[in-house]
Amino acid sequence: MGKGDIRTRRGKIFRGTYGTTRLKKKRKKKAAEAAKTGKVEGQ
Repeated sequence: MGKGDIRTRRGKIFRGTYGTTRLKKKRKKKAAEAAKTGKVEGQ
């Protein structure tokens, strides 16, 4: 178990992948929409 193990958190960080062990943070709806359209809020 360690950097070479795909199932561990450290292995996921080492490989740069995501999954059950290392979940991606979900973006909020407004931020996702603004990023999609290219608009900046508050200006």
